[in-house]
Amino acid sequence: MRLDKYLKVSRLIKRRTVAKEACEGKKVSLNGKSAKPGSEVKIGDIIEIAYGERKLKLEIVAINEKALKDEAKDMYRILDT
Repeated sequence: MRLDKYLKVSRLIKRRTVAKEACEGKKVSLNGKSAKPGSEVKIGDIIEIAYGERKLKLEIVAINEKALKDEAKDMYRILDT
């Protein structure tokens, strides 16, 4: 699955266009490297997202094409904030 779509489906970022802009703006990294919106993600990958001064580090534990609100939080495990 594409990184921008994963961020949207997992509800880490509300809209796919915003997720794409965050990736292009170097605010998202995948496994320690700056990520492009089309980067493929897989289970076990580490994503870091910079929200202003705050950074969120998480591990992908599931990939679903669609997820309900309650299921979305089960798609990742937070490592650091």
